Amino acid sequence: MTDTILANATLVLPNETFRGQVYLSGGRIAGIAQGADVPAGAIDCGGDMVMPGLIELHTDNLERHIEPRPKVNWPHAAAIIAHDAELASVGITTVFDALRVGSVISNTKANYGEYARALADEIMGMRAAGVLRISHFLHLRAEVCSETLIEELAKFGPDDRIGIVSLMDHTPGARQFRDVSKLKEYYTGKHGYTDADFDAHVASQRALSDRLGAAHEAAAVAEARRLGAVLASHDDTDVGHVTRSAEHGAAFAEFPTTFEAARACRAHGIDVMVGAPNLIRGGSHSGNVAAEALAEEGLLDIVSSDYVPSSLLSAALLLGDLWGSPARGIATVTAAPAKVAGLTDRGLLAIGNRADVIRVARMGGAGMVRGVWVQGSRNG
Repeated sequence: MTDTILANATLVLPNETFRGQVYLSGGRIAGIAQGADVPAGAIDCGGDMVMPGLIELHTDNLERHIEPRPKVNWPHAAAIIAHDAELASVGITTVFDALRVGSVISNTKANYGEYARALADEIMGMRAAGVLRISHFLHLRAEVCSETLIEELAKFGPDDRIGIVSLMDHTPGARQFRDVSKLKEYYTGKHGYTDADFDAHVASQRALSDRLGAAHEAAAVAEARRLGAVLASHDDTDVGHVTRSAEHGAAFAEFPTTFEAARACRAHGIDVMVGAPNLIRGGSHSGNVAAEALAEEGLLDIVSSDYVPSSLLSAALLLGDLWGSPARGIATVTAAPAKVAGLTDRGLLAIGNRADVIRVARMGGAGMVRGVWVQGSRNG
């Protein structure tokens, strides 16, 4: 940890931006001042934005590094290091690595096995060894349409840095893939399913959901409490889904698929998360509600990069342009995710907070990260 002054910067604070300096010392933000002065020894940011490090609550990016192509299992240590470095390079300084819990082992065509416990040990082991650049927590994606959810959740404990448990339900015809034709496109395109393969998959998954779905949902809610984790819903589609999420105590809703669900979340005080790729692309690849339309109605609180880490910063800048407030846009990837995850020491440029800070220049609609400091140490 070294002392650093970032000067002549456009500082992005919770509700405003202004030209000034931020002082980093002892791993914390030690001071904030207005003005374009560049003190001796300071880094002259030349008007670049300086903001809190981005906070990612839901990303599948590690899985892409572990399986870069279908059936290619990459060495996990190398994959974790590459994932960590990629996130740092795009300004993410805190991540909740999303790991699926709940497997299907009896269906030979749609088999997917357990991996979360072993991978969590590897991530946390590398964190303890000090080889990771950014701050890592875990996000358990509890798949209720599975065979082994309860057994897999039982292998985790309160000391495992489980920050989030989300309720996932990928039963064909429900939630994200309520339009089964979209699901068919996915399986035929990615896995080469024939019509017969797909029909068999749908039948087996629906039967599995009918048999175990309710019990698995209740167990996941209970396990979130035991683990001290924040509970999130996923792909809420209608008022009934949101009402059930509220009864379970969900703090935020990942990727509501309709206006109806997003409005119900607002009525229940549940924060709404959208995917940055949805914003950047101008719509959902699954045919669900467009994130920009939610933003225009004030129904958007948090942004996640989901499967494209570099999209997080650009989406926040896009929202700042849309709302006419850069500070409000940046808050969706800093202050808002920190608050909902219970992280009180980051997400804001505020004296005493962790010195997780990034320097950003704009390149049209995109953001270019020109410096990353994690607890005051430069990491990019």
